[in-house]
Amino acid sequence: MVTCPACEGSIDVDEEDVDEGDSISCDECGADLRVLSTDPLELASAEEAEEDEEDEDGFVEEEEEEPEEDWR
Repeated sequence: MVTCPACEGSIDVDEEDVDEGDSISCDECGADLRVLSTDPLELASAEEAEEDEEDEDGFVEEEEEEPEEDWR
């Protein structure tokens, strides 16, 4: 059993059946979750997990700059 980080509900998960990075859903609230670690079993919302991965990769989405006008 593990606790859903979104609704605090209990999720019946066999720790031997999941691997780090797997996606599961909460039966109570329907949240999409990702397995962060298996020992101990730790879950995070899939969106948070993706944001954390982007931060770790150093990927920062930059906004496109508009070309500056020439004021001669």
